[in-house]
Amino acid sequence: MSGAVLELPTDHPGFSDPDYIERRNLIAELSTSAVLGARPPVVEYTPTENEVWSTVNAALSALHGDYAVAEYRHAAALLELPGDRVPQLVDVSDRLIELSGWRLCAVPGLVSTAEFFSALADRCFPSSQYVRHASVPFYTPEPDVIHELIGHANSLASPRIAALYERAGQVAGRLTDPRLADLLGRVFWFTLEFGLAFEDGVQRTYGAGLLSSFGEITHFREADLRPFDTEAMGRFDDYEISTFQEVLFTAASFDDAEARLLRFFDELTRA
Repeated sequence: MSGAVLELPTDHPGFSDPDYIERRNLIAELSTSAVLGARPPVVEYTPTENEVWSTVNAALSALHGDYAVAEYRHAAALLELPGDRVPQLVDVSDRLIELSGWRLCAVPGLVSTAEFFSALADRCFPSSQYVRHASVPFYTPEPDVIHELIGHANSLASPRIAALYERAGQVAGRLTDPRLADLLGRVFWFTLEFGLAFEDGVQRTYGAGLLSSFGEITHFREADLRPFDTEAMGRFDDYEISTFQEVLFTAASFDDAEARLLRFFDELTRA
């Protein structure tokens, strides 16, 4: 991406903000030439960026007690992301190595599906470092560092959840049939990004996309909730990555979701 200029869609909150676009480009440049898996560069975040982080993190942390599964809550407590400033990827990565053997890998922007799953197989999570536009702190149309850390890094602090990510990456590397690769991507989306499970008599989430979205985390119980079914996930064509999810799949418990996912991964390698 060296020398490239970020082009945002016209409906992006930062589309008409040249300072924001310049800032995004500067942050992206820090990791553009880095080898995937190298120690993340340090970003000197601005007071505005730190304020956005603290606002969103405080709001989501308050909601996780009611909406997140216990496995995630326990992992987040162990990772203990700072509340007053944007965490440095390198610091979070070092802590993850201690907790689950995973690390964070800085990337300038979205990576391909193949690169994403390959990194997961290597216990490396590709993470952006920029912060969403300050005008709408509770919304981002693409994954920013807030999503990466609150949604994924907190999850990866759990060895159980981290093992599911790793297994998904390992399976992806063995698939030669594009239809099976597509199925894996859809199941990952409806589980580790937007999966639900019953706990304490209510629906809770273990999905990073819901755990990091202030808008969606309080509304997912109102979605069209369907039983956990990987075949149904694979047939679902209408999911949209930039809007609220209207259909979600729920397991009987997080233990149930974990067991079903591991069984699905095993079946996929034998298909």
